[in-house]
Amino acid sequence: MNLKSRLSGLMLVSVFAMGLNAGTALAKPSIVLDSGQTRVSLSDDFIGALGALGLSAGSVGNGSLRGTIARFAVVGGVLDLQNAKGEINHSGGLFLATQTTRVDLSSFNIETSGPRPILTGLVTVNGNFVGRIPLFWLELPVLTLPIQPRAFGSVYVPGVKVTLAPEAAQALNAVFKVSAFVPGFSIGRAQVFAISSSSGHGRGQNKDDEEDD
Repeated sequence: MNLKSRLSGLMLVSVFAMGLNAGTALAKPSIVLDSGQTRVSLSDDFIGALGALGLSAGSVGNGSLRGTIARFAVVGGVLDLQNAKGEINHSGGLFLATQTTRVDLSSFNIETSGPRPILTGLVTVNGNFVGRIPLFWLELPVLTLPIQPRAFGSVYVPGVKVTLAPEAAQALNAVFKVSAFVPGFSIGRAQVFAISSSSGHGRGQNKDDEEDD
């Protein structure tokens, strides 16, 4: 092989390698979410506390509360498959009420990019908007990273432990004039089923047949 042929071959190899590196650099480990559902199995401790305090509970908007199972539609978000960091947005919510006071918790966002995973929500008391505050701490199960999307570009995370955040405990105690709500109080366990918009499918918003915890 002459020198000219060898140089041409080296150039082709270099160009091919540059193409591979460019493809790697342009790879997107994050997925955009646009539908799905988060299902929460409320704990016996939480249900018992509501009864003891004389509080009723129900759904807000398109949220659902049937027995001890609450469901909220996923409406957006972004999740990094490499490290599970991101945000998952929901519609609907829950209310807690006595005969004179009603607290609405709605538009939940799961946020996993901070020091610890949390769920924040919009809080309204007797129709007066308070703001968005941390409501629940989330303890994620041990995840295999990077996360591998399932059928239709979906992501499923079961066994998420949900406990009361300090900000929510303080707010609920103040509103209902009690001291029963404490940080770390067990709310229940959640499972998140979300679908990527890049899959081209909008199914799964009302998915009820995922495995129970």
